[in-house]
Amino acid sequence: MDIAVLIPAYNPDRRLLTFVQELRASSRFMRIIVVDDGSSDDCRASLAMLAGLPDVTVLRHAVNLGKGAALKTGLNHFCCTMPDGGGIVTADADGQHLVADVLRVARQLQDAPDNLILGSRQFAATVPLRSRLGNIATKYVFWGLVGKKLEDTQSGLRGIPRELAGQLLRLKNSGYEFELDMLIHCKRSGVPIQSCPIQTVYLDDNRSSHFNPIVDSLKIYAVFLRFMAASLATAAVDYLVFLMVYSMAANVLLAQSSARLAAIGINFALARQAVFHSQDRVVRSLWKFILLVVVMGATSYCLIQTAMHAFGWNVVAAKVASELLVYLANFAIQRNFVFPEADKKGSGVLKSPDKRQPVASRRAA
Repeated sequence: MDIAVLIPAYNPDRRLLTFVQELRASSRFMRIIVVDDGSSDDCRASLAMLAGLPDVTVLRHAVNLGKGAALKTGLNHFCCTMPDGGGIVTADADGQHLVADVLRVARQLQDAPDNLILGSRQFAATVPLRSRLGNIATKYVFWGLVGKKLEDTQSGLRGIPRELAGQLLRLKNSGYEFELDMLIHCKRSGVPIQSCPIQTVYLDDNRSSHFNPIVDSLKIYAVFLRFMAASLATAAVDYLVFLMVYSMAANVLLAQSSARLAAIGINFALARQAVFHSQDRVVRSLWKFILLVVVMGATSYCLIQTAMHAFGWNVVAAKVASELLVYLANFAIQRNFVFPEADKKGSGVLKSPDKRQPVASRRAA
């Protein structure tokens, strides 16, 4: 299987030229695509040298659009111009990835051509603190919300199958959060993710990285906030109906049942389409969802009654506390039982969303 390499670059130094020359020397890759993401004029000479090398293509953004946009530009070019390419390996331009690791990811992609291969770094004590803490936090948040445990959710070294490359062009984000969206897309679509251990390289305490630990981390976690938005919207409807019915009837059972009935239609549609992107049959998902609503509603009712009568709480505090207790369990059950990931036999990278092809890229120096 022929494999290409994609390197997004923003104001790269001479390490990029050395890296590309070493990749070429391996004679392993059909083409190396470098995307200049609006670099300054000081970088033009080195990028022009890259464009002059055999089997190297340099694409250019007029302004800095973000790492995700650069990756999509390169993926689009790969899909349009390399019909024989079976997959593409993405790597960073700042010297963090070794040629040996790029080759290792490429070999694993060749062995598992329908899988996303994720280069997984080992975060020892020598790794800069901001990078170590950021990756640990994102790893566990991703595991809790998406239900997929990965050792390195922010690695830029990845092996992407051809069909998946075309699907990724439809993702909306264009910054660092694009790489997290890629993992969520694979989980939702049933695309297997394989880890490939790689070395962890940080030069000068990672000063060459363009990752802003505050701004870009907020963008990454915004992906998770969007993931939870449908649940929050449904909760608002649930609480509103509960309080309205309780204020009129002063009956917890009636208020709780009314709230669940009012929220069930909204929650099912949002959860199925916007949150979990389930491809399971509607009827099969619906009966499981109704069963879950009944069980969780009964559990919440018992907790509310216990809080009110055993501890003397008012109904609002009891409602809030009970819903918080059942929320995580409710989320996990919806994710794994009601709206499971796509059937790997009938989805994933085997079929593109439709027959339209990406728009052809232009070669630039």
